[in-house]
Amino acid sequence: MAIPRPSTTDIEAAAAHFGFHFDGDAQAEFATIAGYTLSAYDHVDELYDEVARPQVPKRRYRFPEPADNPLGAWYVTAEISSGADGPLSGRRVAVKDNIAVAGIPMMNGSRALEGFIPSVDATVIERLLAAGAVIAGKSVCEDLCCSCSSFTSASGPVRNPWDPTREAGGSSSGSGALVAAGAVDLALGGDQGGSVRIPASLCGIVGHKPTHGLVPYTGAFPIERTIDHIGPMTRTVADAALMLTVLAGADGLDPRQPDTLEFVDYCAALTGDIAGLRVGLLSEGFGQPGSQVDELVRAAAHRFTELGCTVGEISVPWHRHALHVFAVVFTDGATYQMLDGNGYGLGAEGLYDPELIAYFASRRSEKADQLSTIVKVTALCGHYSLRTRGGAPYAKARNLLPHVRAAYDDALEQYDVLIMPTVPGTAGPLPTGGEDTITLLAQALGMAGNTAPLDVTGHPAISIPAGLVDGLPVGMMIIGKRFDDATVLKVADAFESLCGGFPTPGR
Repeated sequence: MAIPRPSTTDIEAAAAHFGFHFDGDAQAEFATIAGYTLSAYDHVDELYDEVARPQVPKRRYRFPEPADNPLGAWYVTAEISSGADGPLSGRRVAVKDNIAVAGIPMMNGSRALEGFIPSVDATVIERLLAAGAVIAGKSVCEDLCCSCSSFTSASGPVRNPWDPTREAGGSSSGSGALVAAGAVDLALGGDQGGSVRIPASLCGIVGHKPTHGLVPYTGAFPIERTIDHIGPMTRTVADAALMLTVLAGADGLDPRQPDTLEFVDYCAALTGDIAGLRVGLLSEGFGQPGSQVDELVRAAAHRFTELGCTVGEISVPWHRHALHVFAVVFTDGATYQMLDGNGYGLGAEGLYDPELIAYFASRRSEKADQLSTIVKVTALCGHYSLRTRGGAPYAKARNLLPHVRAAYDDALEQYDVLIMPTVPGTAGPLPTGGEDTITLLAQALGMAGNTAPLDVTGHPAISIPAGLVDGLPVGMMIIGKRFDDATVLKVADAFESLCGGFPTPGR
């Protein structure tokens, strides 16, 4: 399809954007020149249609009725299997709805993407199907994955199975609720600020954010390449290790990944023997005066002495600075790549999704008023920063990252793992409609203080249940060295065995 040629009015608008000043004759001349230049775009369009455009497969799905979806956690349901015999044979998996499953609607929690149907499976979907898993459907996620709570999705709130009047956490809200409720065996989540670990904490399940780049992000809707993660959400650590063994490894298509990643059998790491390991409580990860969550996580961490570990405390002042570094990377980065760049942006290697980019670009402005308040705040702040500062704050934040990363690395030389609460509290009540905007923003964003720093540094971090406070789950986060996910899982599994398993809703 031929690219429309710019008119003199289009040239005038483009010139104004860059501060160029042309008279009428120059505008007409540049419009003619642009017409010649754009012939290359026509050629690429034709080649893509001939060589690379994928065809959407026919797969059956349905939108569940409310009676069949009491937690509001399903976006669509399906029954997709390759028939392969593998380590996940017959295991039913919910897929966060920012991850492409070919032929199945993908909304990403947002009216701006509603109606889009991907034509290619994400790499993680290919790997799950090859391992024998059954894709049971797409789980609801928050609007463009920009909330730590579970009330911003265009499809409605996701309810916590421990108490349906309360939030499930976000942005992988549906995945957390479905696993906790026992509706599926396993789930995929995405994590850019805590979105695997926060719902895991609030719903009382296991949520592992792998080392950045360990699991390919190819085929998932990006926010910002340097913080994009996909990880398993399960009821047991053993299942998380099994999923990670299936999912991890380079696919040759994702620029987030190192060139070489060796295969690791994460299940083999779960020996139960962690005697001699050093467990460090990260001081700055605590600090809520009189907090029952702090007390519970401290008590849980000290139980590692029963397994032959030493338990101590360490201060990492950069942990509190790191949240501010993350905030700049997220705000400017998401505005530049996810919003202005329609998900993918430019300038990186890897597999793009032109159909998604075009669809999102065509609807983003049309549906702008229906975006969540959090997305609007991100867009406004990011646009203002980029327009007035030209990306300098983002550059400063990126240049501070080696200092942030080194602070955690230094602590992980003194201790094998670091521990802190995943979030500072338990699941709060879902909004009832009378809350002001500031209150809603605080609820949606206020839980990421401990989780977000590990997205920007890339360290692996798992949330596991530490116990209950007032009948609601509390998550304990275990952090390890980059690409040493095996130790993180090993320590988490040993704690699960020590506890005799994790509680479930109604038990």
